[in-house]
Order: sequence, then C-alpha cells, then structure tokens
Amino acid sequence: MRTIALDGSPGGVDALVDALAAALDGGPAVLPHTGPAPATPGPPPATAVVIATSGSTGRPRHVALTAAALRASAGATAARLGGPARWLLALPAEHVAGVQVIVRALLAGAPPAVQDLRPGFRADAFAAVTDGLGPGPRHTSLVPTQLLRLLDAGGPALDALRSYRAVLVGGAALDADLRRRALDAGVAVVTTYGMSETAGGCVYDGVPLDGVTVDLEADGRIVLGGPTLATGYLGGPPFGGRFRTGDLGRLVGGRLEVLGRADDVIVTGGENVAPAAVERVLVAQPGVRAACVVGIPDVRWGQVVAAAVVPGPGRPGDDGLRDAVRAALGRAAVPRRIVDVAEIPVRGIGKPDRAAVTRLVTVTGGLEPPSG
Repeated sequence: MRTIALDGSPGGVDALVDALAAALDGGPAVLPHTGPAPATPGPPPATAVVIATSGSTGRPRHVALTAAALRASAGATAARLGGPARWLLALPAEHVAGVQVIVRALLAGAPPAVQDLRPGFRADAFAAVTDGLGPGPRHTSLVPTQLLRLLDAGGPALDALRSYRAVLVGGAALDADLRRRALDAGVAVVTTYGMSETAGGCVYDGVPLDGVTVDLEADGRIVLGGPTLATGYLGGPPFGGRFRTGDLGRLVGGRLEVLGRADDVIVTGGENVAPAAVERVLVAQPGVRAACVVGIPDVRWGQVVAAAVVPGPGRPGDDGLRDAVRAALGRAAVPRRIVDVAEIPVRGIGKPDRAAVTRLVTVTGGLEPPSG
C-alpha cells in the first residue's frame, strides 16, 4: 500500500492524483494522510483507496474502497449532474470528499484544478483558481462553512461560485436558510449525504444516486447499500453489501431527510430531543449565523439542552431564542444554556465538534426545566 503525505499544497495533491490514477487501473492501494503515516493492517484484495474516518465515535478507523466503488460513485455523480465537467478541489484531499473530486475529475478526462489550502480556505484564492479552469461546465465540492464565506465575500468570489454547473455541499448539515440564500444568489447548490463508507456522497438533494439503496430501521436508523459501498474497515469483517450508519432519518415526500446522529440525541427528563431540530429553529432566527446544540449532564434531568450560537446583527435575546424553540418543538427542547461563540468548533472536513462545544457550554449543578 502506498501512503501519500499531504500538507494542503497543490504539489502534494499532484502526487495523490498520480497515485489514484494508477490505483483506479489496478495499481497499489493508496492511503492519503497528514502527519506521520499511520500503521494499519494490510488492505483486502482489490482495494484502491484507504480512507481514515474522522473518528466521531472514537479512534479513527480505516475504510477500504475498491476502484469499482469509486468508479460507480463518480459515474453516478456525473449522470446526476448532467455529464462530465472540470473539477476544482477546494477540500482537504485526505478526506473521502477530496479523493472523490480527484476521481471524478480523472474519469472526466483531466485532473482537478487545486486550491492551495495551506493559508486556509480563502475566497479570493477560490476565485483565482476558478478563473483558470477555462470554458465548459465545471463542478466543485464544498462544506457549508466554505459556502458561507464565499457568499459573505461577494464580488469575484460570488461570481466564481455562480459559474459552477453544480456546487456539491456536504460534510456537515447544510442549514436551510444558507441553502436558500445560495440559491437566491444564483448558486447551483446540491446537498449531499454520505460518508467514507459509501465512497462519499451517495444521496443528492435527498434522492439516492443510481444504484444506491436507502432503508430506514424502525427507530429511523439509516441503512445504505449499493455499488458505492466500501468493502469494510481494515482488520474488520466485510460490510456485506449494507452499511448501518450512525444517523437517523425520515422520508419526506420520497426524499431522505437526515435528522442527525443517533448518538447525539439528548434525553432530558425522559424525553428525546434531536439536536439538529433545535439547530434548525435557532438558525432560522434573524441574527443567528450558526448554532450547535448538545446535551450537558444534569443531576436532576439526566441531560439538559445547551446551545452554542454564532451571533450576527440583530440577534434576539436568549429568551427570544428560547421562545422560538418552545413554539416549534416544545418545552423539553428549549436550551437551558446559550453561549455566543465566534465560530462553531469543527473537526475533520467541517463537521461540528460536539465534544468541544460541550466543553464550551458545560455548567455544574442542577437546572430547572424550561417553564411553559
């Protein structure tokens, strides 16, 4: 297995592009990484890429993806988005979303244009790399925080964003208001849901890609299958054609709506509260740019709801935010603690770091439940 060390530079990505091209044609498996090369078991036969998960449930695990799974995902994406296109890579290439931008670009006939991420993601750099793509259809993939920065930057950055036939947005939940803002600005946003175990996004705007299956267990747990599925984890049993995710969902009008991780559900006074539902209410309020909701321990109630909020102009007072949640979701969902933060801590490719948020908002002692 070939390991490729990445530092956010285009040069590092060039080496990965060459290695992935060889792996897609039957060459050695590739493991992209940052820092020291990880020690892992050998991959199973036919593995093309090994991806480290972001470790949301503990230590990171390593997912084995075959060339067939990568090709199936890239082909289904091209079919859904209207055919081949030039791709811009603005994501860390060690994550599955970054790997798939490279795979899609290679299968479309040209390596991706690459944004230098060593200084961090910058709107002006995104615009400059976009200008160099040349004529013809173009696609890119972003996380919500990148989309927000480009919209806020306006000017050339927004013009560049509008030039893409499709802007895939995944890695974390896309707030409905941010999605609406992007669409109103003329950006062709496509929300994606997937993970390393499914070769990246496999459900676009709530609809599975061709060949992908979505099932819901009795408790709402999402189970995915189809040709994009990984073989399994290194050193573990094979998935066997079905992957039981850690996410809860429901079908609304035939489309999958992801409600959040099962492990994130807050049990307060015997009632279950989905953090994602509370977050949607909070960010729908004027003056709330982002929010992350967690449960914090409480002697009397087991857990109580707490929220970290990124404020903007006109942010309502805490009581106003609580009233909005109470009206939409009921008393149990009302945050007992609301803390303003400059930004929501993230991990991996842009998912909220709920452990870090919990540390930010944790309080000691018992709390009374919200009244009303």
